[in-house]
Amino acid sequence: MARLEVAGVEVRFGGVVALRGVDLVVDSGRVTGLIGPNGAGKTTLFNVITGLQKPQAGRVFLDGDDIVAMAPHRRARLGIARTFQRLEIFGSLTVRENILVAAEIRRRWARDGSNPRRVAESVIDRVGLRGVARERCDTLPTGMARLVEVGRSLATEPHVLLLDEPSSGLDEQETDDLADLLLDLAGDGMGVLLVEHDVEMVMSVCHLIHVLDFGRILAVGSPTEIQSNPEVRAAYLGTEDEVADTEVTGVLA
Repeated sequence: MARLEVAGVEVRFGGVVALRGVDLVVDSGRVTGLIGPNGAGKTTLFNVITGLQKPQAGRVFLDGDDIVAMAPHRRARLGIARTFQRLEIFGSLTVRENILVAAEIRRRWARDGSNPRRVAESVIDRVGLRGVARERCDTLPTGMARLVEVGRSLATEPHVLLLDEPSSGLDEQETDDLADLLLDLAGDGMGVLLVEHDVEMVMSVCHLIHVLDFGRILAVGSPTEIQSNPEVRAAYLGTEDEVADTEVTGVLA
């Protein structure tokens, strides 16, 4: 059974169809990619999954249970966490305080006897933020601040983690470290759904990739299958002839 499943989701804003009949599956223990041009509907789909956007049609299942009518906070308590394309962190708090806030909130509703400070310190080390743990978040470069948001999500101990362009602002080494982290999280059994414009990273960490184009799923497949798919090539470059001798990974990055 898939950890997270989206079935036939449609979202309309007035006369504009943002998502049309979208199906998507995220398995435990794997990183699943979601790529597509700007405006394809990726963030809207994230909003549907997390409860911030109500779909006009379709269902969202977590561990086989339909959660489409649940409020966002209930979905979070069931184990769904996310980051945002536009940073959502507490700028006046330190890195440690940002992550500790999430750990404290989780303890209140989980009531599992967890130690928020211990959880926060563990997350700080895992995400690679020890060197800036005492820094205020509004003093950090964008890439590092995105890692804080990833860490804050992990402090809720999610089963499914949705990441919206987490490598934006990271340098090459930081991106490689993030890729290793995502593989480690999947290795621990977490289901990760990754929206990312760094297609080289997507191809290196994802087991399965969904391509979203104009609100519909254009293709689903392994990295190799997606790179060789003529519809994907045409959608990104206009015509298949233009890409006969070009790697998709190079033009989508």
